[in-house]
Order: sequence, then C-alpha cells, then structure tokens
Amino acid sequence: MREKKQEIREKVWRKLLEENVALPPFPVEGRIPNFRGAREAALKLRASSIYQKAQVVFSNPDSPQRHVRELALRDGKILIMASPRLRNGFIVLDPRKIPSNKVGIASTIKGAFIFGEKVLERVPSIDLKVAGSVAVDIYGGRVGKGGGFSDLEYAILKTLGAISEETPIVTTVHELQIVDSIPMDSHDVPMDYLFTPQRVVKTQRKYPRPEGIYWDKLSSRDIESIPVLKLLLQRRG
Repeated sequence: MREKKQEIREKVWRKLLEENVALPPFPVEGRIPNFRGAREAALKLRASSIYQKAQVVFSNPDSPQRHVRELALRDGKILIMASPRLRNGFIVLDPRKIPSNKVGIASTIKGAFIFGEKVLERVPSIDLKVAGSVAVDIYGGRVGKGGGFSDLEYAILKTLGAISEETPIVTTVHELQIVDSIPMDSHDVPMDYLFTPQRVVKTQRKYPRPEGIYWDKLSSRDIESIPVLKLLLQRRG
C-alpha cells in the first residue's frame, strides 16, 4: 500500500508540472502542491452551505489552502491550524484580534505564530475540517505528502472531543489531482467533499473514519516529538 501511494503521489506531482499547473513553492515533490486555480477552489468552498454554517474552521497550513484560511478570517470565522509536525500543537486565530490589514499575513504559517494562540488541548469545537491533498478519488480516498500528519491531526482532535463523526472533512484540489482509486488504511481519513476550481464533488464515501489514535502505529519517537500525544498518553495511563 505504501508503494502504491507513493506511485500515485509521483504521478500527480509529475502531471501538475507537465501541464504547467503547479505554482511555487518548488519543488512540488514532497509537498501538498500549490496549483493554478487554488483561490477559485477556495471560493467554491466559501459558497457551500457547510462553510457558511461553520463558525470554527480547521485548515492545514500548506500553500494551496492559504486562500481558504484567509477567507475564513475575513469572514469572521475562528481559524485553527496545526503547527508544522504538531511540535507546537495547534494555533487558534481569532479574527477579532487581527488588524484587517494583517489578515493576509495571519493566514500564513509564519503569521499564524504571530497573531494566533498556541494550544495543546484547549481546542474549540470544529465545524469544518479542511485537509491538504496530493491526490484524491471520488470515493473519499486521499493521499497527502506522506508524513501522516493530517490523519494524526484528526485522531488527536477526535480524542480531544474537538471534532465529531458529523464534522464535514473536505479538501481543495486541482482536477488533475483526482485519480481513479487510492488505497486506504484504517488510520486514513476519508474526504466528504472535493472542491476544484470547476466543481464541487460530494464523494461516494466508502471508507469509515478512524476511531481515534491508533497508538500501536506510533513509535516512541513520534510520541516524544509531539507534546499533545505525550499528554494524551499520560492521561490514558
């Protein structure tokens, strides 16, 4: 499964480059790739009822979803981001505390550390989770850049009670990132909706969401490097 996922990643990264769709930062390999039309995809999400109902939005910190993050702040929504590799837990941004001329900066990971509040466990209840993707399929399958952090974020947030089975999980992607099929493991989080510059896809989701943190899949190094995992493990006893 690991080899198949990597094959899918490499195929998508290559295709985005060949079709002149990829945008900086480069190289795209090893990243959630930025793409032409990322803002249009974010605007498609903004127009959806699940976004409009949401008061608290969680988003990945990668480049193509910066538009999602900026729009959420401009629309007066609480924005939650994961710090890189979860080393500093989560960052909560309250738009009421951000000057209007600094919202663009605040929507970047660097700016989030300036204008946001770092939290480990006091995470507000999330109404919408936005994930970054390298590739997706119409059945809810998703593959990221390979670190497993998006899936781990979900597991931690569910364990903290900040996210539920009913919370919509979505991604913004280019049409070229939609592939025929992606293999999914028990800890992989399926998508409910895909937003591209051209359309909205409600996935024919056939995969269950993970039940929580699968501790047997984590190494002692993983746990040591992520403070919130150490905290949750101590509570678990």
